[in-house]
Amino acid sequence: MNPIDALFKNLRARRRRAFISFIPAGDPDLDATEAVACELIRRGASMLEIGFPYSDPIADGAVIQASYTRALRRGLRIEDIYRRVRRLGQTQLVRGTPMVAMVSYSLVHRRGHEKFITDAQAAGFHGSIIPDLPLEESEALAHDAAGQDFKLIQLVTPTTPRERAVRIARLSTGFLYCVSVTGITGERQRLPNELLDQLAWLRQQTELPLCVGFGVSRPEHVRMLRDVADGVIVGSALVRRLENAAETPLDEVVRDIGDLAGSLIDALNAEP
Repeated sequence: MNPIDALFKNLRARRRRAFISFIPAGDPDLDATEAVACELIRRGASMLEIGFPYSDPIADGAVIQASYTRALRRGLRIEDIYRRVRRLGQTQLVRGTPMVAMVSYSLVHRRGHEKFITDAQAAGFHGSIIPDLPLEESEALAHDAAGQDFKLIQLVTPTTPRERAVRIARLSTGFLYCVSVTGITGERQRLPNELLDQLAWLRQQTELPLCVGFGVSRPEHVRMLRDVADGVIVGSALVRRLENAAETPLDEVVRDIGDLAGSLIDALNAEP
């Protein structure tokens, strides 16, 4: 069984929710990426989403775009990410933790579907999120991924027409990425109340786990979602703490990220 499926099966049996941490690879360097990943797992993160820096990211807000720019300026390459993720997945702390790649379709297309899937799996990834892959062009990759039990996690947004959302859910595997707000990634003061209605409707359309991302950054956000979603995805709120990594000791940055993640995990799975 793919570790993503195993994770949600286990969490559902325990009536708990997944905390999925987004980490941009290579900011400020890959040693820091590994240290942050290990700290997040120690604090209770359920899954790691590793962002592949790209010069023209889709849907990413200023915080993540800046992080990608910092990594690319250091000459980061995809093979560097694969090597470090392979090493990370072999550590005792992280071994068995599901990992997914957040990657632009341009990078996938350049390698070819089969090679991308093969290389990603060899590195230790169990699935991928490709935010700029349109539904109409995703069937071939979804077919290839399913043949290798590699999850293709697709996104539904607040503006996705319902008929289209159903089609997206049918092609998605692993979980359905439910975008909480219209726009780009980034921290928000509050999440829209309409999100709850959207999740309730999606729950009737698919048996896939529903995980909410974009804007999730505060304990009150995860408390709002814990009874209606199977997991939350947190990125910008964590990544913002890397902005001062060049001037701040790495252990302090890592601890700061861990403290935030820990507070959100506690709120997500607190006893009612």
